[in-house]
Amino acid sequence: MNDVTLAIFILWMFIFIYSILGSIDFGTGFWAMLFDRRGSKTNAGAIANRFLSPTWKVTNVFLVLLVVALVGFFPRSMYTLAAVLVLPVGLALLLLTIRSTFMVFAFAFRKWSRLLIVVSGVTGLLIPGLLISVLPVTLGGFVTIGDGVPHLELAKLFSSSTEYAHLGFGLSTELFLSAIFLADYSREAEDEEAYRIYRKLGILLGPLTLIMAILTTITMAPEAAWIIEGFQEQALWFGYSVIAFLFGYSALFWKRKNGLIGFPRWTVAAVIVQYALASYAYGVSHMPYLINPILTIEQGFTNHTMFRSLLIGYTVSSIVLAPVFYWFWRLFLKDKRYLKQEPEGSS
Repeated sequence: MNDVTLAIFILWMFIFIYSILGSIDFGTGFWAMLFDRRGSKTNAGAIANRFLSPTWKVTNVFLVLLVVALVGFFPRSMYTLAAVLVLPVGLALLLLTIRSTFMVFAFAFRKWSRLLIVVSGVTGLLIPGLLISVLPVTLGGFVTIGDGVPHLELAKLFSSSTEYAHLGFGLSTELFLSAIFLADYSREAEDEEAYRIYRKLGILLGPLTLIMAILTTITMAPEAAWIIEGFQEQALWFGYSVIAFLFGYSALFWKRKNGLIGFPRWTVAAVIVQYALASYAYGVSHMPYLINPILTIEQGFTNHTMFRSLLIGYTVSSIVLAPVFYWFWRLFLKDKRYLKQEPEGSS
């Protein structure tokens, strides 16, 4: 594996991890807002808030790693990427800053808790929508070059059906992933009522996500014919991803020995595998372009010396962070004292 291939693989890995964690994080914020009703007889909202309280920080760590990897491995691409994506990415970062600010202060001041839930819920829908709009831009047809400077044609982008298909796919993915994860989280907390609510949402959103994925492919602009051909070449990997989805989705209906219905842990694991397979196939189909046809990975890549230094840095940082993430998982995702606390103490 040469330097540029290894670099794009590392970048893909960070994108994949952040997309999974971000989907769960932002979707959880929406469910917390939806189920935060005074006098509610369900703990579904409290369960969502209990997960959201510590984990948004971990999600932001991977966002930082992603940005550093992009700038470090592909510094020559930053001028083009910044010129083309400044609006959607800039707005997403602004909303993320607002959300993070409320997360920092609102949990410390109980009177702001309701506003926190609303801000988290609304931004939880807007941020993924803005980030997912980057994908159609990279496929071609929405960027023009004038006086040597790339320009994003916003009017063309937002009048395109593929933009809204990508948006629908991003939102359905976010809500589906967060629903099945919260179903597993509720089962871990031994809250069967909340589990049934999130299981039902997962059952409804699963097929919708698959339909939106197909619709996203169908509505791609004629300029994206090159990646459709790539999809056809990677059809086997997409087929494996569908099998993984069907396996995970069926796990929501399996009957346990104690009479309870569903194995949400298997569902979450299988769906993550599904997205890994599909995103791998998508990434291979997208090669060698970062933005078609104006920017390839070779054009944006750094030199060999810098690449090796960054690779060593990421290896060392991963070794340092691994036990921290494990401790975090044990403390907030497995410890019954935290999982089963009363709703009043969830913030």
